[in-house]
Parts: sequence; C-alpha cells; structure tokens
Amino acid sequence: MKNKVELILSELNKVILDKDKTIKLAVTCILSSGNLLVEDLPGTGKSTLCEALARVLGLDFKSIHFTNDLLPSDVIGVNTFNPELGKFKFIEGPLFTNILLVDEINRASSRTQSALLEAMNNKKVSIEGTVLTLPEPFFVLATQNPSDQIGTSPLPESQLDRFLMKISLGNPSRETEINILNGNNLNPKQIKQILNKSEFLEIQKDIEKIRVSRKILEYILDLISFTRQKSPGLSTRAAVGLLKASKAYAFICGDNYIIPDHVQFVFESIADHRINNFGNSNETFSQETLKNVDAIR
Repeated sequence: MKNKVELILSELNKVILDKDKTIKLAVTCILSSGNLLVEDLPGTGKSTLCEALARVLGLDFKSIHFTNDLLPSDVIGVNTFNPELGKFKFIEGPLFTNILLVDEINRASSRTQSALLEAMNNKKVSIEGTVLTLPEPFFVLATQNPSDQIGTSPLPESQLDRFLMKISLGNPSRETEINILNGNNLNPKQIKQILNKSEFLEIQKDIEKIRVSRKILEYILDLISFTRQKSPGLSTRAAVGLLKASKAYAFICGDNYIIPDHVQFVFESIADHRINNFGNSNETFSQETLKNVDAIR
C-alpha cells in the first residue's frame, strides 16, 4: 500500500504543480478521515485539487456551489409526495456521496452551512425525524475565498472546528506558472485512479495500527494545552484529529510509529483556522512547546 500512496502523490503533482507539501497535507487529511478546508483567492486551483483527490482515490464524488440563496434541502435532499403510491419518497441531495466538494462555502447563509454540521461530525443527517446514514467513507472538501472578498461571511467556530485541516495553495512560482501556461499540468480527468473504495478503507485500517508512545501523547497534549493559554485554544476534537493526522502522515512516510516530526508537519494546518489570536507568539510557542523534542526522539 505504501507504493500506492506514492503513486497518489505523484498523480496529484501532475495536476497541482510545485505544491508538494500542500498535497501531502491534503492526502494526510483524507486518509485520517478528516474534512478539509482549502482557502485561497479564486483561480488558484482549490476546486481542481479537490476533484483530483476524488479521482485518484476512486471514491464517489459530487459537488455543490454554495450561494446566498441556497437552502438546506438543496444539500441534504427533500421528501416528495408520490400520488401513485400515496406516500412520501426521499430524494437524496448531493450530500449522499463519499466526497462532497462544497465550492465557496462561505458564500452561503449560516442556515445552509449548518446543514453540513451533523454530516461532518457524525456521518449522518436527520430529516423530519428520520436519521439517515451517509455512505462510508464520507468527507467534505470545502473551498472558501478570503473573508475580505465581496459576498463572503465568516464560518462559525463550531463549523471551523469540524474541519480537520485548512490549507492554502498560494500563487505558483514564475517558472511553475510558465509550465501551466504551456499546458504542462493535467486536469483531474486525465490522471489515473490509483485506489478503489475497498483499498482506501484498507489503508485507513493500516493507519489505525500505527504505534504511538505515551511520550508522544504527552507531547500532543503539551501543544494543545499551550494553545489554551491563548483562549479558547484547541478543542479535544482537535487533539484527536492531531493524533489521527500524525498517524496518517507517519504512514505516508513509511513509518509504523509516530515521531515529533510527524506531529509538527501537520500541526499548523490543524491549528491555524481554530486560533485567530496567536499574533506574534509563534516564537514563544516554538520555544515553550518544542523544547522536549530531543528527549522524545
């Protein structure tokens, strides 16, 4: 399976050029069963990356573009009355898939955004008193424009916390942009499917077996505790997600146990969208929380 992960990264790098770290973070997020938020300016490849992820993983994929007039029923689905049968029938919305791409999530109303909360956290939805289980696996890959863009509104903290990671692609280098203009990158439909659904689920089971020592658990909680000095800090959900993501990245690296390097690689993408008041404390954070790395190694 390790070879398949390398092939996944290779195929994605044919679509999104010169963004190796960002692609590794995105794959790590998905392998650890996390929802992914991609924030950047329009036209930087956010949706393209999400479509390419679905393609290489061989998972069912649907997308929906969030607008200010979108209703929760447009996402979840609706009960319609069938006069011939004399009963209601539920028509599934795009939510019922393995990977749901929510394009420009912060352009919809808070009412519509809230339709995703139960699905993102519990992998199920409730409609008119009936609980419906979503397909396995299920992930939300969402894109959002920066909050200073016209027509956007900030996501509530409760929803941000349900995204395991937030990443950003940024503008490509000049040489990379020349390659893009020359057509040297592929579109998602041109890359190979590397996994099927059963192989994907098998990899997730292998990731659960990654070993973690007591010292690493203490290290993770040291990081979490330090952020709580900058109220409100990271939640327990974030701590669990940090452990899962560290295991997934260890798997990508070919290791069967977690070391501090794995935790550090994923930490910023897990913490960034949850903490808005870090300010200039990054240097202090580094000194205070990473001081025991050598001992843990």
